[in-house]
Amino acid sequence: MIPGSTRALACPVRRLAERIERPETYSARVFAWRAKGHLQRGRRKQQTRRVRCPVIVLAFAILFAVAAQAAEVIPPKPDRYFNDYASVVSKEAALRFNEQLAQFERETSDQVVVAIFPKMQTESDIADYTQRVAQAWGVGQKERRNGVVLFVFVQDRKMFIQVGYGLEGALPDITAFDITEYRIKPRFKSGDYEGGLAAGIDSIFQAIRGEYKGTGKTVRETRGGEKGGTFVPNLLLFFFFMVLLFFLSRLKRQSGYRYSGSGGPYVGGGSGGGWSSGGDGGFSGFSGGGGSFGGGGAGSSW
Repeated sequence: MIPGSTRALACPVRRLAERIERPETYSARVFAWRAKGHLQRGRRKQQTRRVRCPVIVLAFAILFAVAAQAAEVIPPKPDRYFNDYASVVSKEAALRFNEQLAQFERETSDQVVVAIFPKMQTESDIADYTQRVAQAWGVGQKERRNGVVLFVFVQDRKMFIQVGYGLEGALPDITAFDITEYRIKPRFKSGDYEGGLAAGIDSIFQAIRGEYKGTGKTVRETRGGEKGGTFVPNLLLFFFFMVLLFFLSRLKRQSGYRYSGSGGPYVGGGSGGGWSSGGDGGFSGFSGGGGSFGGGGAGSSW
């Protein structure tokens, strides 16, 4: 006989005897065992679902955000204060508004920009979108963060005033809403875009004037003056180069070679192409000062 075989055989025999003598006890035990197994598997599946649900939601949120950003267009920073991309006012009015805005920066250092677009190029809310655009343009001084941008989207019939951090006290949300709703909107509804923009610009000026003091120059004019500081060294270099060319031509003539002025290198242009007058085609140019925006402002629809 194989050692241990009796003990090995006794286990199944004992189970069979229990099943024959007490069938209800055996069935209950098997049922309980199976039920326990199903319960444990159910808990594991539930835990797996709990882990998967937040991951799926997060994945969808990321995909939605990426798709929204991909469809969004941030316009390039403008080169002037008043920008009518929808052609709703005359060129004369646009130039007049631009000079008013530039002069206001000279007097107060506050940068106020107006941007009129045919429509929004985003799926985002107008407040979020215009904040990102204003931030990308850097309207306002970096230290004071005193920039304001009036956005108008003609086809969407929406407008919004974005206010920089440094002017949120002088131009709070309620005041910005008052300007768009009661000063600009009535004129826009009647088709008077020039009158609405004039009223809006004047109202913004009244709200923020006196908050800061200007230097008499815009950011662009200040930077142009700094660049102009290299004029004298460049002029000296130019004269040195011309004197050198004169002596070289004399040496060539003495050695039997004739120097032709037309054959020499082209230096600077007769039209003054080496230095810019900064006239910018008759209008005052805009250059952002690095201002930032935190979402202050308000808007209206018409």
